[in-house]
Amino acid sequence: MSRTVFYGRTSTASQSIQHQLEQAKQAGFIIDDVVEDAGVSGVQIPLAERDNGKRLFDLLRDGDVLVCRWIDRLGRNYDDIQKNIRLFLDKGVTIKTVINGMIFDAKPPDAMSKAVRDAMLSFMSAMAEAQAIAMKEAQAAGIAHAKATNDKTYRGRKPSYTEEQVHQIMEMFDSGTGVNQIARDIGLNKFAVSRITRNPTEALAKLDKWKND
Repeated sequence: MSRTVFYGRTSTASQSIQHQLEQAKQAGFIIDDVVEDAGVSGVQIPLAERDNGKRLFDLLRDGDVLVCRWIDRLGRNYDDIQKNIRLFLDKGVTIKTVINGMIFDAKPPDAMSKAVRDAMLSFMSAMAEAQAIAMKEAQAAGIAHAKATNDKTYRGRKPSYTEEQVHQIMEMFDSGTGVNQIARDIGLNKFAVSRITRNPTEALAKLDKWKND
């Protein structure tokens, strides 16, 4: 019997994939098993080298479905994402994403469907890498700004969001999700989400000022 396995990853050990899992359930997925990597950098550590990410290659079988919030959970860059997803597809594992409801069918019905799938996979993998690079640059700029000012006396109110949420917001926004929907899914005020989408660098800089508190 085929199974639906959800894979989640968080950047820090203190964070939980519960929100990602709830999003999947709200999108209509019935999850049979959950595999999680906590405190793992998606940019630095390949899926096959993560403690639980590598389990997926042994756990999933022909006919199974792998669900993740977005394809960037499955690799650190274009080549890594492409390689991993194609390994799963070759095993007969279909990939589905919560964001935008993407489906990469392991057994497309005809050649045209396969061509469309492969083209979409290439495009989305490139987009995921571009988003990761943009967020890394924004974070570096935010840290540089915080170090340059280095004045915690006037650092303002402590942000209500986390670094992981900034990344989630920008990924969803860049994928075409509206601010109101993002606010509902993430659980933040829509005005806060709007400010983050307008200037993620500033949002990360504010977080950096409170990093050691």
